[in-house]
Formats: sequence, structure tokens, C-alpha cells
Amino acid sequence: MTASPFKLQMPRVQTTSVVFASPHSGRNYPRSFLSRSVLDERVIRSSEDAFVDVLFDAAPRFGAPFLTAIAPRAYVDLNRGYDELDPALISGVRQQSSNPRVSSGLGVIPRVVANGRTIYDGKLRRSEAADRITNVWHPYHERLQGLLSDNRREFGQAILIDCHSMPHEAIETFGRTSGAKPDIILGDRFGSAASTHVVEWIEAAFERAGLSVARNAPFAGAYTAQHYGRPSRNQHVVQVEIDRALYMNEQTIEPNENFNELKAVLTQVIAEVVGVGAQELPLVAE
Repeated sequence: MTASPFKLQMPRVQTTSVVFASPHSGRNYPRSFLSRSVLDERVIRSSEDAFVDVLFDAAPRFGAPFLTAIAPRAYVDLNRGYDELDPALISGVRQQSSNPRVSSGLGVIPRVVANGRTIYDGKLRRSEAADRITNVWHPYHERLQGLLSDNRREFGQAILIDCHSMPHEAIETFGRTSGAKPDIILGDRFGSAASTHVVEWIEAAFERAGLSVARNAPFAGAYTAQHYGRPSRNQHVVQVEIDRALYMNEQTIEPNENFNELKAVLTQVIAEVVGVGAQELPLVAE
């Protein structure tokens, strides 16, 4: 890819230590990549967090940076470590210790899209994987780390809202005594990626907007939450997963009739969430 793998929208004046990011909404599919795939363009988009970058694009209006992927998840998964390489896909990679994400085909260079559908009919060269990581993964994460470091210098803290969407089927069998299924899953890796105060603030913002919320199941947060979430250093990460059925047709990958309404609701949520980054947070013990 020659174009930038991400887009950064900055507020006119930054007033909060909160940063929003959408690592899986990229939809710039290189022609060379599509020609290598055995999937058609619609199927290959099934692992994309389609339109999440649009749903959250009000963030800069409320004083927060918004970092969004341009490169698609099926090309490089930015919510994986750069070393999560799949030996079943990439030539010359040795089998490492057990990693369930890699084993299932969802390493940094994915082997499959949603429902385990294989992207390629053969292996990729190690050099090709390295080029994608160099040109896509590293620039995105260098910029993300820069934003968080800037916030810690300016505000004494940094809070990352990592924005995602989930297939509706992921919560169809969600076990709750009330029988209600959550609209939103907040992932803080069971408290290791963000302080209780931060998560409760975000949860309350979604609930006041009329959305039902659950935590950490079935999604607790992957590489980004694990790597950047350091509450004891005043750096917090909360992964947000939105039920795709709320705003899009998952078969055609198009916005549905509720899209604008949900976008308005999420704008209200953003306006409240940034408030947690405008105050001094309680210290978290090691």
C-alpha cells in the first residue's frame, strides 16, 4: 500500500485525555490483495467493523483525537501484535507457543475472515507479510503510542476508547438471567486494562443513552487493551463492541434504517465519555 494506512482527525483544541480509535473499519482494499484472494469483495469485508469510523466521527467536536484505520483488517489486523504470525499462512514462520488467535487463523496477517472462511489458496512469502507490517502496522501503532504519550504529558493521564463492532450472532446465545442481550460489550481485560472509575463512567454514558451494556464477555479486549492498558501508569484502555444489527445489514454490508439514529445516540455518548478525561483520575495501585 502506498497511501497512509490511517487517518487522524484532531480537534481544534484538545480538552480531554480521551483518544478514540477504530482499528478495524478500514476499507481500502489493494487490488493486488483482492486478486490474491479466493473470496469475493463482499465476503472479504465480513470481518470489517464497517462504518464504525463514521459512527464515532463526532469525537473531535468534543475535544478528542480520533484515529481510524484505512487499511482493512483482512490485510493487516491492527488489534494483534506484529509478531503474531501464522505458520499455516506465512512461509518460513516457525510454530511458536500456543496462541489461540493465531491458531484460529486470526493473526496479524489473517488467514481467514468471519466464520472461518479462508482468504487465500496458498501461503504468503515472509517478505510480503513483513512489508505489510512495516507499512501498515508500525505506522498506526507509532501514531497511537504518540497520542497516548502526548496525553500523559499534557494531562497526566491517557484514556483510549478502542471502537469495534461485533456480529449479532456473537451475542445471540448470550446467557443472562433476564434474557436480554447487550447492545454494547465493554472490554477492560477484567480490570487489568482500565480503572474501575473509567469503566463505570463509560458504562453509565451508554446506559443513559438507552443502550444495554455487558462487560468482558464474549470480548474482553485483545492486543490493544493488553499492550496499552496500564492503569497504574495512568494509561487506560476500554474496548467498545457494538452489535452490528443495531445499525447495518450484515449480509449486504450496508447501513440500515437505524444508522442515523444510532449515530446520534453515540454522539451523545461521546459527549459524556470525554468528561472522564477532563478530570484527574484516582490513582490505581500496582
